[in-house]
Amino acid sequence: MQYSVMVEYALHSLVYLIDVPEEESIGIKDLSEFQGLSETYLSKVLGKLSKAGIVSSTPGVKGGYKLAKSPEEISFWDVIEAVEGVNPIFQCKNILKHNLMYSDNDWSNCTCTSGNPSCTINITMLEAEEYMREFLRNKTLAWLNKELDHTLPQKVRTDAREYFIRKNTN
Repeated sequence: MQYSVMVEYALHSLVYLIDVPEEESIGIKDLSEFQGLSETYLSKVLGKLSKAGIVSSTPGVKGGYKLAKSPEEISFWDVIEAVEGVNPIFQCKNILKHNLMYSDNDWSNCTCTSGNPSCTINITMLEAEEYMREFLRNKTLAWLNKELDHTLPQKVRTDAREYFIRKNTN
């Protein structure tokens, strides 16, 4: 299992939007330049976040992005779902129907079909995914912001905030 790099780009970008005053925004160029990311690719990421209602965009020369909700209302899972979509990680392919032991049997009574949720392997995998989703639903941008305040040097946090303030006043 692997999430695309878009999830990482999204979460990092959202951290920088946390402290943006309501009447301001951060431009895509500034966000991409600061993080050393492709502006085109980051634009796709932010487009997905915008479509999901996580960020809002302001058009124009002084336009950019800002959070559409409070950091307490945006979970890691919200971001992952916006970027990756809603499909489960495990996709039951019902391979049992190709098993030699069962090839001559009538499959009308089989409980392991892609449309039937009673397959034990499928149930187990989906249950595990639900535990992961629940864990990620409980990790918000507000939580991340507090964690970063404890784990990163204060100068790094201050310098990042000041970078975007300077860029926004130019």
